[in-house]
Amino acid sequence: MPKPYVSIIITTFNRRVALAELLTALVEQTYQNFEVIIINDAGEKVNDVAALYSELDITIIDLPENRYHVYARNKGIKKAEGELIMLMDDDDLPLPIHLEIMIAQMGAADLAYSDVEIVNYQETNKKRTPINHHLFAYHFDVDAMRKFSTYVPSGSVYRKSIHDEIGLFDESVRNYWDWDFFLRVAEKHRIKRVPVASILYEFSQSGNNQSKKLGNMRYYLDQLSAKHQLGNLPTKNFYLLLEEPDVKKREAPSDRIWDGVTMPKSRL
Repeated sequence: MPKPYVSIIITTFNRRVALAELLTALVEQTYQNFEVIIINDAGEKVNDVAALYSELDITIIDLPENRYHVYARNKGIKKAEGELIMLMDDDDLPLPIHLEIMIAQMGAADLAYSDVEIVNYQETNKKRTPINHHLFAYHFDVDAMRKFSTYVPSGSVYRKSIHDEIGLFDESVRNYWDWDFFLRVAEKHRIKRVPVASILYEFSQSGNNQSKKLGNMRYYLDQLSAKHQLGNLPTKNFYLLLEEPDVKKREAPSDRIWDGVTMPKSRL
């Protein structure tokens, strides 16, 4: 059977070192039937970074103004030619066998997502060095997902045709676009959690991960809650939410394949 063609959608904004490491990680994938679409959300140009990875089929979309990550992803989806989509943030990393593992699950799923290692980095102008990391792995439970999302979109793979049925990502719930997408997909499609921690998910204290910004999140959380009738949801710090009894009960075993040290080497 022919190997399915994958469109890897990467949104980026002024993270050249991380982006270069991600492109190295894509070169190292054991599954190579894919294109890479980078949406630069009006940040510093990255054409010179992409040029270092000539073995990858890379398309760059430069947005003329910063429209935030949800809009940028939607631009990438419209450009994608693959039958499957893999989402990536520019500061997250797939381990070499990640895409191969995910593709193998797609016969039994319309959307597959893996567990992740949450990593705290120290960054220089040439590379990031892991300081510490911990496992983020939770049992798949759609009802529980209505209270606290344990879906990490980076590295998730799904059928592009899903968008024909449910539409694109919803910009009106900005910080919670991924939670909203998961709940909409779950209504009519097959979702599979893959119990392998094959994504390194950046959550450094010095980074600018959207999930750390609590100031304007209440508005978007209320938008999400009203859309899906989720009730009153808290905007606690991410790590505090992980200690909630209902969340602790959902913790699940996972195959941890990263050594905690090895990183793809940027070509910058």
